[in-house]
Amino acid sequence: MSDILTPELLDRIRSRAAGYDRDNAFFTEDLDELKAAGYLVSRPLLETLRDHRVLAAHAPATALGTAMHLVVVGIARVLGERGDDSLAWIVDDAAAGEVFAFGNSEAGNDQVMFDSVTDAVRRPDGSYRFTGTKIFTSMTPAWTRLALFGKDAAHPDGPRLVHGVLRRGDGGWSNAGGWDTLGMRATQSFATRLDGAPVDASRITRVLPVGPSADPYIFGLFANFLLLVSSVYAGIADRALELAVARAGERQSLKTGAAYSQDPDIRWQLADAAIALDALRPQLEGLAADVDGLVNHGTNWFRYLVGAKTRAVDVSRRVVETALRTTGGGSFSNDAELSRLYRDALAGLFQPSDPESAHATVAANLLGPLAPPA
Repeated sequence: MSDILTPELLDRIRSRAAGYDRDNAFFTEDLDELKAAGYLVSRPLLETLRDHRVLAAHAPATALGTAMHLVVVGIARVLGERGDDSLAWIVDDAAAGEVFAFGNSEAGNDQVMFDSVTDAVRRPDGSYRFTGTKIFTSMTPAWTRLALFGKDAAHPDGPRLVHGVLRRGDGGWSNAGGWDTLGMRATQSFATRLDGAPVDASRITRVLPVGPSADPYIFGLFANFLLLVSSVYAGIADRALELAVARAGERQSLKTGAAYSQDPDIRWQLADAAIALDALRPQLEGLAADVDGLVNHGTNWFRYLVGAKTRAVDVSRRVVETALRTTGGGSFSNDAELSRLYRDALAGLFQPSDPESAHATVAANLLGPLAPPA
């Protein structure tokens, strides 16, 4: 049992999840309690991943939103563990109560972190001004620090991707559009318009060439993002299976008079879901332990990470759908927890790495790059 996520805290968080979803409201009370409990500070990835899976089983949107903060803090931790203390200030900011979010996703950017349509303009003092629109900026109502990136097309060494952290009070940003989605509603992941948003030179975290990079910063970003997001969808599946098992014992067949837990078909379906779900724990926890243990998987790292995220999302959707099938029509109601879990699970389809990108990554690892067209 986690020292931070006590049963009492988790019960309170679960009790608010349906209301946040119904009202399309941000998880303010959850965030306040998690911050007060020390959940948002830097910890080993394995410990964080285990706790985050439990949190997701109680409130998926709260877990997904706070995952973005934990990813930024995790990047700094990964670098520090590898001898690079340049981002120690991020760990210090988190310990002081600052809340980080991601401003990386861009509409139409299928290069994800390897290119950007946001302009990054360097100033004489080494600071940058960022102009563009970011989408899916989780925790928009609450972040105090926004990790973002853009492209410096005029860099003397050729186009460069510039990563930095914007402070909320420094301005140059605004909300762009609303947030009224099918699932993960409480994340309140508004689009963010950057209009010359200023980032001081001391808060520029990396300047890298366009394209894939072996820089530890990029490794830290992908390792923390893909594994923590995977833990969210694993947690959704945990809760769906728990609800389905409980419901199978409660429902009684009119035909046989026995509980549905005695029905061979129900038993097979739930067992099949559990078999798929059980495979996630060693995969996710093994990779997290390898990150913490500085294990060098070389070029296989990205194959392992995108594969884990793809599998976690697919298994989550499969388990929740099985739970819906086996619990009866009541779960089709909008106010049923399983209905909300199903909607939340679908969000995984839209988060990097998507299945197409994941398969391309794995194929390139196995078979080498695609040959250029003749």
